[in-house]
Amino acid sequence: MAVSDYLLPACAALGEWTEVHLFDLPGYAGSGEPTRYLNVQGYGETVAHWLEAAGLDRAVVVGHSSGTQVAAWTGVLCPERVAGVGLASPTVDPMARSIPRLLFRWRLDARSPSPGLEANHVPEWKRAGPRGIAHLIKVHLADRPEEQVARLHVPVLVIRGEQDRLSRESWVRDLAGSTPNGDHVTVPGAHAFVWLDPHAWSEPLHRLAIRAASAVP
Repeated sequence: MAVSDYLLPACAALGEWTEVHLFDLPGYAGSGEPTRYLNVQGYGETVAHWLEAAGLDRAVVVGHSSGTQVAAWTGVLCPERVAGVGLASPTVDPMARSIPRLLFRWRLDARSPSPGLEANHVPEWKRAGPRGIAHLIKVHLADRPEEQVARLHVPVLVIRGEQDRLSRESWVRDLAGSTPNGDHVTVPGAHAFVWLDPHAWSEPLHRLAIRAASAVP
């Protein structure tokens, strides 16, 4: 939430075999100033509009953590431009759908060693400010990602770190199973597994891209 720079090494790993774009939500990270705050569906609409403006057709849209909720909405809103959806460390698990429970699970997950991760986040947290971060938490807690995932008819891959304390294995399996073309894999690491191993999601997402390409009519 509110950060994206930590994904740059993981995006570079994907760039070894495909074209990659890292999208910042309006008003956060390196984006411009927003005209208003949006809900998760609204953020999905911004990605859909960007795909159209960029002329990207049949893209694989991938999110990490709260970005998975935006990715799912994007797939629902513009199925003609989305060939596949990747959900890495999806949120928000029903067990964590209150601010106290979410913060507790976040700090519990933070016990897994991730040297430098929070320091990397600080500039972007400062840019977002308390109000901006509180808004993101509120709208993501109100969103129900399983409803959007169940509406996807493209190949979907859910990736979970085996030490993830924010998302249960059972919920991840159910999420993948809620869509006709869903699959899930487990990789080493905690919620931010891509920070310690930027290549961890590369091969699974490569397989998803191949599935998505073969599913195009």
